[in-house]
Amino acid sequence: MTAEDYGLPTMPLSRLSSVIRLLSCLLLIAVGTFVFVLVCLLLLPSRSLRIKACNVYGHVVGRGCLWLAGATVPEGIPEQVRADHPAIYISNHTSMLDIFMGIWLAPVGTVGVAKKQVVWYPFFGQLYAVSGHILLDRSNTASAIDALKEAAAIIHTHRIGVWMWPEGTRAKDGRLRPFKKGFAHLAIATRLPIVPVVVTGAHHAMQKNSLTIRPTVIGMRALPAIRTDDWTLENLDEKVAEVHAAFDAALPDEQKSLPVAPAAGRRTGS
Repeated sequence: MTAEDYGLPTMPLSRLSSVIRLLSCLLLIAVGTFVFVLVCLLLLPSRSLRIKACNVYGHVVGRGCLWLAGATVPEGIPEQVRADHPAIYISNHTSMLDIFMGIWLAPVGTVGVAKKQVVWYPFFGQLYAVSGHILLDRSNTASAIDALKEAAAIIHTHRIGVWMWPEGTRAKDGRLRPFKKGFAHLAIATRLPIVPVVVTGAHHAMQKNSLTIRPTVIGMRALPAIRTDDWTLENLDEKVAEVHAAFDAALPDEQKSLPVAPAAGRRTGS
């Protein structure tokens, strides 16, 4: 007998599998968050130790959620990323899975910089807030500058790295968006090298405007570290453009940035 024989609604197998994957991820996040919030409370006097404890959480929960979501990732990528630690790690952002990839790949001793809305993410956001990572208010320029100064001070004091998504928000179509300049200002302040982490295919894992998760082969590659010794405020735009171009060159055609349409010129009358 089937559900239809009893007059019960049926759910496609793929949808049922997606729901199971999603609930399993939430359960792992909830359990991991409960444990590591307690750890962070015990480490409250030391922001550095709280950040590092949260990095350990990310290695366990981030990799676990990728596995539960059915994401297949390349071997050896954590070693690639960690080879240049401490550094400013930047990655493109196309899916919720990118967050799990970021916390999995971030070396122990890496502070995260994320928009302040992350605190509303179930479980994960609350741990993020208590663990000492940086919250960025992109709608308030002065507040955002203060947050980056705070990140620079933490980097100098504790000699740790930082992980950022310079597009500012995820691109659901997978295409690379323009970079905000926060990572470049941080590079000038700290002189840490920049390690671009290129992610491909992650936008296929979740359907648009849906929580449906599909098993996906995801590509990840750490590009050679970029030295920032010669970065200045005067050449900042040029340097940001060079990093953006490096991402574009490493992405497949379907994820390359679209050309910016030229602004319409003014009509002049005679």
